[in-house]
Amino acid sequence: MNLTPEQQALLEGSKGETMAKVMKTLVAFGDAFNASRMIPITSEYGHTVISFGLGLMKPVYELYDKILSAGEVSSQKFSADPRPTEKENVPASFLQNLVCDVMYSQQGKLEDQLKKFGIMSDDAYTCTCYLPEVGNTPKRGEILAWAESSAVVYANSVLGARCNRNSGIIEMMCSIAGFVPEFGFLTDEGRKADWIVELKTTKLPDAQLFGSAVGMKVLEQVPYIKGLDRYLGTELNDAACTYLKDFGAATASNGSVGLYHIENLTPEAVDFGESLIREGAPVYVVDDAEIERVKNSYPCIWKNLDAKPKLCFMGCPHMTYQQLIDWTIRVEEGLKNAGNKKVLIPTVFTAAPAVLRHFEETEYAARLKAVGVHTASLCPLMFMNNPLVKSQPVITSSNKLRTYSSARFYPEMELLTMLTGDKKEGK
Repeated sequence: MNLTPEQQALLEGSKGETMAKVMKTLVAFGDAFNASRMIPITSEYGHTVISFGLGLMKPVYELYDKILSAGEVSSQKFSADPRPTEKENVPASFLQNLVCDVMYSQQGKLEDQLKKFGIMSDDAYTCTCYLPEVGNTPKRGEILAWAESSAVVYANSVLGARCNRNSGIIEMMCSIAGFVPEFGFLTDEGRKADWIVELKTTKLPDAQLFGSAVGMKVLEQVPYIKGLDRYLGTELNDAACTYLKDFGAATASNGSVGLYHIENLTPEAVDFGESLIREGAPVYVVDDAEIERVKNSYPCIWKNLDAKPKLCFMGCPHMTYQQLIDWTIRVEEGLKNAGNKKVLIPTVFTAAPAVLRHFEETEYAARLKAVGVHTASLCPLMFMNNPLVKSQPVITSSNKLRTYSSARFYPEMELLTMLTGDKKEGK
């Protein structure tokens, strides 16, 4: 790898042994991917995926202590993935909360470390750091070093920033050094499309199902999607961005997609069109039958497949402000149609702390609470790691949560029927 004089000096110890080891790690990482150089991180803020204080991760905390003791902190302020628990807002038994306390026994220590490294604030814990309320929205072309898969794919695809899917430790080391090895999505060549996806459904497909279909087909490669602009339009407005947030999270978790292009909609597809597509790219057609096939392919690992759900999570990745409002109205209307007053299943909507503060300023917050829905800022996935939660029947509209936990997936409108009892609304 060709290093600049500044980078070479860091590698040779100009700022001490600890920084030299950080640089040595980054050079080895870059060499593994045939990177020819390291380039500066240009975004104002970073993001760290390691936000959950599992007791089993003590080597990570020891590494962080060594880095901090050498006086090395992040060259950027940064946000972090959501906290793993939130007792006051999530329905859970005493034993479930006790197990969470044991599992995440190092949470306090980790958060102290993140403060020293330079986290943006005490409530900068969300997987949707790019939302305007949070304030960590990269600009097009900016170089990032994030690891959170749903944030990486959104930043690359919707915002046009440049970021590889990194590991949590590499993410932090890049932020400390201020450099990242240049390869993959940081290069023009690495951002070209390997697949053409032709959407031929009769209506806008559920974002999570469509994303799942694409992710499982293309895996880690880049898809160029045709036909979605028929439903989303050609402007990256709030509705389109919200759809792409959930679509992208499903592609990243059901496959390993880190970048997609939407014809006539996402920045690079608008500017460069089909010139982004590699010669000979295969075509994947997604129609109504394919969406239904994908939906029916999901396994369910509940012991009793007919069990009555005990808990519902929505918001993985975290919901937007408008999603909270829209779902408040949907739930109210569904309950009214069914003749019910409160949701039939204990339900938690999760969103970033700043988004929830914004939502709490509206009349919708009290209305949502009145129908029995809780709001929280935790990570449903981390909460679902609790064996006492994992063993109970939990449902979700998130394909990411379905993939990484025992939660059972239902498309949004089917989930609405289950929550409210309104069969008409769920069609």
